[in-house]
Amino acid sequence: MPQKAVPMIHVPHVRATMEWYASIGFKVVRYNEEDGEIDWALLTFGDSEVMFNSGGKPSDAQRREVDLYVQVDDIETFCRRLESQVEVVEDLHDTFYGTREFVIRDVNRFWITFGQAIAS
Repeated sequence: MPQKAVPMIHVPHVRATMEWYASIGFKVVRYNEEDGEIDWALLTFGDSEVMFNSGGKPSDAQRREVDLYVQVDDIETFCRRLESQVEVVEDLHDTFYGTREFVIRDVNRFWITFGQAIAS
């Protein structure tokens, strides 16, 4: 039976987080809204899923609260599309473990690494 893990990230404002992720290409699948506040959301990026839940706090410069790793098909194009609209933490680079990747910060200052396997 196939199984998978879906990360849940606790954030200060689910609506703002959901809108930010949608602006960079994630798809909003479902969310829960009560009394005008969104307290939970499920988003996808290709085959990947991530949930956001209320009750968290943003990261600051001294800590990395969350690291999300997302695989993409065309890293060069994706990086060029995002670099002018997000805070880039690490520019596009090759890693010792065989991926080409770059790192950004999201609206909560959490780190997101986008990577693509380097063809051998």
